[in-house]
Amino acid sequence: MSELAPRRLRPLGEIPVEQLRHVGDKRAAALRSLGLTSVLDLLTHYPRRYVDRTRRVDVSELSVGDEAAVFGSVSAVRSRRTRQGRSMVEVTVVDDGETLDVVFFNQAWRATQLPVGTQALFFGKVGDYRDRRQMANPVVDVIVGASGDERDASRVSRVVPIYPASGKAGLTSWELGGFIEESLRRAGPLLDPLPDWVLAEHGLVGRTGAYWGIHLPGSMEDVEPARRRLAFDEFVRLQVLLALRRRHLERESAGFAHAVAPNDLDLAPGAAATSLVGQFLGGHRYRLTGAQRRVLGEIVTDLASPVPMHRLLQGDVGSGKTMVALATMLVAVDDGQQAALMVPTEVLAEQHVASIRADLADLRVSDPGVLGGSRPLAVQLLSARLRASERRDVLARLSRGEIDLVVGTHALLTEDVSFHALGVVVIDEQHRFGVEQRAILRAKGSTRTGIDAVPDLLVMTATPIPRTAAMVLFGDLERSVLDELPHGRVPITTRWARTPGERAGCWQRVRDEVAAGHRAFVICPLVEESEVIEAASAVAEHTRLANHELAGLRVGLVHGQMKGPDREAVMDDFRLGELDVLVATVVIEVGVDVPEATVIVIEDAWRFGLAQLHQLRGRVGRSSLTSYCFLLGDPPSADAATRLEALVGTTDGFVLAEVDLALRGEGTILGSRQRGPSDLRLASLARDGDLLDAAHDAAERLVGDDLADQPALVDELRLFVEADEAEYLFKS
Repeated sequence: MSELAPRRLRPLGEIPVEQLRHVGDKRAAALRSLGLTSVLDLLTHYPRRYVDRTRRVDVSELSVGDEAAVFGSVSAVRSRRTRQGRSMVEVTVVDDGETLDVVFFNQAWRATQLPVGTQALFFGKVGDYRDRRQMANPVVDVIVGASGDERDASRVSRVVPIYPASGKAGLTSWELGGFIEESLRRAGPLLDPLPDWVLAEHGLVGRTGAYWGIHLPGSMEDVEPARRRLAFDEFVRLQVLLALRRRHLERESAGFAHAVAPNDLDLAPGAAATSLVGQFLGGHRYRLTGAQRRVLGEIVTDLASPVPMHRLLQGDVGSGKTMVALATMLVAVDDGQQAALMVPTEVLAEQHVASIRADLADLRVSDPGVLGGSRPLAVQLLSARLRASERRDVLARLSRGEIDLVVGTHALLTEDVSFHALGVVVIDEQHRFGVEQRAILRAKGSTRTGIDAVPDLLVMTATPIPRTAAMVLFGDLERSVLDELPHGRVPITTRWARTPGERAGCWQRVRDEVAAGHRAFVICPLVEESEVIEAASAVAEHTRLANHELAGLRVGLVHGQMKGPDREAVMDDFRLGELDVLVATVVIEVGVDVPEATVIVIEDAWRFGLAQLHQLRGRVGRSSLTSYCFLLGDPPSADAATRLEALVGTTDGFVLAEVDLALRGEGTILGSRQRGPSDLRLASLARDGDLLDAAHDAAERLVGDDLADQPALVDELRLFVEADEAEYLFKS
């Protein structure tokens, strides 16, 4: 084998599985049904677990109550019906002369799956029935079919890899292992795409050893080093692509270089200033927190550079992101450019416009086209609710530069929207927008001045993202974190009301808060099947509460099926104190700011995801008043209960994000999907943070050398990254 030239992975992807021994038309079709069409597909079809037969525990050593994996041969199979009419399959398993009874209820197909002679792994809890040890409904992995002639059965005496297989496909884990072993032996040595210095610095095994160690380990000690190397490969491919994207933006994009006086970022309330940023911060009630000053410093450094800013701002609910965003946009306006703020909902856009106009009411901008040479800073809403004539007027003023700061929804993305000189783009709640939408808005740039400059981009999210996930999902963005609550904020008290007495106490707290002059939210359960059904549920709950638990209080209702003006009228009544309680669906999840609201009740809270629960809780606690969040409902699963317990246990969104990552899985990392099986087959964001850091550092150094002397790595990037995924990554 050592005399053969090392082989790249790409040629293995061009060898069909039909070239392997024992793979005829029937087995090739079965492999295709599992997505395995080439030798490379087989090599990257990794074991899901291993059975260490070198350290076997005999059936004779099993005790009742043990949870164990037993490998054995089927010596007898019987099928019958119980007195209750349930199907029952009884299997006798023999392991080195010792027998174990295995029984399956309501799984009649097991008799066909496990004929006499089958060798399989049975994993379950050992019980006792009529003084005989027994497993009931264990997990089964068929290793060798009944004929026993698929592969050399001597393989069973060592560490046995268990592969994801499909009974419907008619393939056993044992067969897959045989095909993979043949593929490895015939492939010979594999070319390592990483330079020796990367392997040495991070203690990684070579490429060939990694594939042999993951598929054919001599002992269990071989598995983890192999997994870490292949997981590192997955991380480094992605990090190199993200680093290339950052380099492309730096080299190919020219932006505005803004000047900001550092002293303007640290003004005390009431201090005088000449710049718009200084006037805004000096006119605010509170001084910036240390986190806000730090983050603004990072942003201003970006703004001062001719390279366009490309930054992610993470801040927990209520951490003061909007103030940072406003200061960022004012830098552009002070330089004679425009700023755009894109938000996910019309409710939020309208609220932002109202609050921004109030915050910036005293600011004026230079304008030689008006008498006196200055005018009030112009803030404008652009949404689908504008009448046609209003929209035409707004678009004309935008293109002439008469609007300094525009706030809008997806309406900002339409082709007829153009700017005079767009200097800064801020996108709020990034998870609601795709990368394509981000690129469309940023590409509008300057359309009237003839200046070919890319706007600075600030992407904000109040949905905390674990550090490892942020490195993968937003690896092309520099990252800033607001990890400090503004002055005067009090942590929210969260309770899970489980008993009738606790639920009664919840509604009494609502009444007490209203009596004290405060307000309350009640969130109706999420009904995923239909917004219409969800609205009907909210209407019914509003009626019930108004007539029972909250009788005598002024109870309003908003839901997604209401017309925009009707919904906004109810929201205005709630803000102004004309309503005591607002019953709502998740239409109020993000951005609704009512400082007088001090209690939120979330019904059937287990129906919501952890990030969404945290967002909903953030609708209260927006002042110095003590605030409460009550969770109602009986979770149907352990994961749902864990979500509620986590929310009760902490108000730290980043801690909750780590819990959420563990519960939901890492999701698809590339593309638009964010949940479910991960694109990372072996690498785990939750477990391999150190590997991700190492891959990030290695990628930065590799890309810094332009990958000129790394042709094998470049070839592998092209092999593993699909065209649509590469297009996604390189959108700007």
